[in-house]
Amino acid sequence: MKYLIAGLGNIGREYWGTRHNIGFRIVNELVDSADAFFIEERYGAVARMRVKNAELVVLKPNTFMNLSGHAVRYRLQKESIPVSQLLVVVDDLSLSYGTLRLKPKGSHGGHNGLRNIEEMLGTSVYARLRFGIGNDFPRGRQVDYVLEKFSDEELEKMPERIKQSVEMIKSFCLAGIDITMNQFNG
Repeated sequence: MKYLIAGLGNIGREYWGTRHNIGFRIVNELVDSADAFFIEERYGAVARMRVKNAELVVLKPNTFMNLSGHAVRYRLQKESIPVSQLLVVVDDLSLSYGTLRLKPKGSHGGHNGLRNIEEMLGTSVYARLRFGIGNDFPRGRQVDYVLEKFSDEELEKMPERIKQSVEMIKSFCLAGIDITMNQFNG
């Protein structure tokens, strides 16, 4: 089986370490765990790896967050991967920091990256792994909040949460979404 794992984020040094780039961090750790590496290709950096009998194509779109759907649609088509074998790794304001939720479908919830993926694919029925970044910001300051760096307290807890995210991705590819949700969604 072949899967597309798309970690969402924004390219550029100024965005590294921001809350909105947690998808990039998680897929970086996934690729590192397999001693694989990213190569710049059309619409993003792509890594290829295996987890037992599953072939993973890991994507970090270079289209910026709000146009992530272009990269995801292109890579699905190029690799002949069905939408049922897509997993998008994304930040989520509605979950407290470090909370992980795997879902088989859902609304974009105001997330522009997910909104664009939904528009480009013509469906909201695709798996997503949501990493909670909390919502501790004043009204109207959402954009500033997601583009801020994580606090020291959040960074201290991050390695364990990223490791758990990587395990969830591997389980999604090997055991399927239902078993993975039952095992990991708290």
